[in-house]
Amino acid sequence: MTTPEGAELCYPRLHNLSCKKTVQPHSESTLICILLSSISVLTVLLNLLLIIAISHFKKLHTPTNLLLLSLAFSDFFVGFLMAVPIMLIEGCWYIGDMMCAVYYILGCITTAASAGTVVLISIDRYMAICDPLHYPTKVTQSRANMCISVCWVSSMLFHCMVLRDNIKQPGRYNTCYGECIVVVDYVTGIADIFFSFVFPVTVITVLYIRVFVVAVSQARAMRSQVTAVTLQGSVKVTVNKSEMKAARTLGVVVIAFLICLLPYYCVMLTGQDAYIDASKAPFLISIYYFNSFLNPLIYALFYPWSRESIKLIVTCQILRPGSCYTSFTSH
Repeated sequence: MTTPEGAELCYPRLHNLSCKKTVQPHSESTLICILLSSISVLTVLLNLLLIIAISHFKKLHTPTNLLLLSLAFSDFFVGFLMAVPIMLIEGCWYIGDMMCAVYYILGCITTAASAGTVVLISIDRYMAICDPLHYPTKVTQSRANMCISVCWVSSMLFHCMVLRDNIKQPGRYNTCYGECIVVVDYVTGIADIFFSFVFPVTVITVLYIRVFVVAVSQARAMRSQVTAVTLQGSVKVTVNKSEMKAARTLGVVVIAFLICLLPYYCVMLTGQDAYIDASKAPFLISIYYFNSFLNPLIYALFYPWSRESIKLIVTCQILRPGSCYTSFTSH
């Protein structure tokens, strides 16, 4: 059986003007499709549960949870964007040059807003632990809303500026039909790396190390005040647990953020112009977005109130009258 002429092209009717499909074993492409689809669906569902919980239950309307809500919104939209690499397995872009530019702009805005919100959460936790007396007066819902708005607006303006050439002339850098290429000049790419990756990672790391040091020093101060030998053993266990919890939180936050975003930004530095070819790197994009799947697990599902609220949502108990006033173990 012979292969029809042009069957390996994205657009067979265009012949030499069309891009070529990426040849992959059927089993491999099927496995990648199932994996990416599962991650996309789980990302949407997990973040949707968090959005419903914080929005519905009034007891959860705190400044910290408003930051978690912003994080969930950005990651919720990223979950939908994760579905796009699935159709790029063959290496072909079928939905037009304008949608190519829109896809990258939305992806950059939502992931940058997600990273910015993570920074705000680290600042919130830093102030709660290192300055607990002034925390209620300094961190309010109105200030949290203002910071969230600034985070989203600045992300939108910055990335519209970074991708302005691709917005003005969508597809200007494509070499054939069925290709989706976004080009960022070297200087702008460096600025993007700094504001979207280096700065958030630096702030998060410094603040969490500071939180860890303060937590350990407070635990040691409590232990030094204990004079009874029998109590020293029990306090020692508490101190060890406190140190381990702080270390795990710091490690999970920073390592997950680095693993998911580092490959993408390494590609950004590969040449004078940073070419991000979606038709040739669907898996790279998926790793970049995978952080949005991890965020609800790291920042929400570890809290007792999240498990309780999700149980109420899944069992449809939120439909009962007055369910919005439900109290939780800890919020």
